[in-house]
Amino acid sequence: MTIFNILELIGGLALFLYGMNVLGDSLTSVSGGKMEQLLEKLSSTKFRALLLGLGVTAVIQSSSATTVMVVALVNSGVMKLKQVVPIIMGANIGTTVTGWILSLSGISGDSFFVQMLKPSSFTPILALIGIALIFTSNTDNRKIIGNGLLGFSILMFGMDVMSGAVSPLQTDPNFHTFFQVFRNPVVGVIVGALFTALVQSSSAMTGILQALSTTGAMTFSSAIPLIMGQNIGTCITAILASIGAGRNAKRASIVHLSFNVIGTVIFMILFYTIHFFIPFSLYNDQINQVGIAIIHTVFNVVTVGFLYPFSNQLVKLSRILIPRREPKIKKDDLEKTMRLLDQRFIERPAVAVEQAYTVTNKMLETAEAALNIAIDLLYDYEREEYDQVVMLENQVDQYEDALVEYNMKISAKVLNKADNQKLNIMMHILNDIERISDHAINIADQAKLKASSRIPFSDEAMEELKLYTDIVREIVSRTKTALAELDLEVALEIRPLEDLIDEVNKLLSDAHINRLKNGICEVENGIIIMEIYNCLERIGDHCLNVAISLIQFSEQHFRQHDFGDRHDKSDPRYQEMYDYYRNKYTLPQTVSNT
Repeated sequence: MTIFNILELIGGLALFLYGMNVLGDSLTSVSGGKMEQLLEKLSSTKFRALLLGLGVTAVIQSSSATTVMVVALVNSGVMKLKQVVPIIMGANIGTTVTGWILSLSGISGDSFFVQMLKPSSFTPILALIGIALIFTSNTDNRKIIGNGLLGFSILMFGMDVMSGAVSPLQTDPNFHTFFQVFRNPVVGVIVGALFTALVQSSSAMTGILQALSTTGAMTFSSAIPLIMGQNIGTCITAILASIGAGRNAKRASIVHLSFNVIGTVIFMILFYTIHFFIPFSLYNDQINQVGIAIIHTVFNVVTVGFLYPFSNQLVKLSRILIPRREPKIKKDDLEKTMRLLDQRFIERPAVAVEQAYTVTNKMLETAEAALNIAIDLLYDYEREEYDQVVMLENQVDQYEDALVEYNMKISAKVLNKADNQKLNIMMHILNDIERISDHAINIADQAKLKASSRIPFSDEAMEELKLYTDIVREIVSRTKTALAELDLEVALEIRPLEDLIDEVNKLLSDAHINRLKNGICEVENGIIIMEIYNCLERIGDHCLNVAISLIQFSEQHFRQHDFGDRHDKSDPRYQEMYDYYRNKYTLPQTVSNT
């Protein structure tokens, strides 16, 4: 095999991968988002979801694309984790269709009909039709179809180029010896997994194996481990897609990985155990393109057959591997923090004020933790985490009761000016902090209703909700920093952020009402999301009240109603921060167009 054969092989592989990518993108575009809608609506039963995963993957020619779609749908809260398991199983069977299509290039025969079945005969016609559609069509859909036909033609041409490039290896004894290494199941599975992870497509790996099979160097014994390994390697796409997503999205990718790993182990044990006692006659025979398609199909069908009844167990395994978050604030923290409010410190009021201020900061930290978990429940609802919100909100209530009583006792003592001002800050903000945790409970309650609803939120609603919750997370975080550090600069940044929240609240509420009017969103979901919006807007108000108290503390005056008059929105510092937040939190296109 010369350097020119190697270059030809690389070129053929590039054309093959490019054609597969163009074909997949075109098929996905033609669906116009209908594939996602099908996955959402037609997965009510396990068997229906299995058929759905099979059908969708067969159409878009990519199990990776299907699993990435379900990971995204789980992350957005549209689908539940248990719904995606049979879809993933079906996708593994659906991806075998590619191997059967590619195996057409191995057809031999003299009749006109057989010759026309060969890709080298019909792909030029498809390419010509594709080019004609691209250059003559006035509609996007026809151009997309043309791109798909051209992509398929490029894919098959790349396959032929690869087969031609490796043809000199048919007589190379070293290459035949090299392929004997993959008869070792462990080596074959590892190499198949790594190479498939590199190209991020089991279909592409199947095509490469089918091209190499034309050399005659590949036997059933060396091909089987490589085929099993490719099913593990293809999981890398879903794993990468789940990075930065919610825990249920990560669990969906783990379900995909565990299903393929467990399936590979089961298949290997069964196959090699049976072969040990009853040797397969084809084991050392050369494998052709059809044989690879058969093995790929049998492996996936057998795997699904064994693991289909255990789909719930795969979900449980994913929950073990990706466990629920342990709360940063636990029950033990309450008792430990309450010890700071020792009654003996009252006789030393300066110390008592510092102790009370530390507990106040802990109270806000606890309220923030409750809010963050409540917001997460909107995307990944779990009963255990709902209970955490309830527990944290109860702690905030206990902090408030203890602090009010403790601060009243301190106020009866003689304090210097600084301590008196600090005490006044606490007396002003305790109720605002407690109200933040109350709204966290309300949001968690709405998350429970959302999770129990049969009708999912629209993609637009989820995108807008993500924007809103991100802004509210930031204002609470900045408020916590300003309080903990008595930082005037940070406190001044809260007003423009709260004004942005008011603007976003109005825009998103109006956009949601328009969706309700147009029938895009259900009334039941509309009530839920408007209640969430109301809670988020109120949280911004409470954060602003805390900031006002901190600013007034620095200015040594406590008349809150004067703050709005003194804080001129035309001030360059205010405008600078408002513009910064406005650019940071870009409104979704659906809102911008409303």
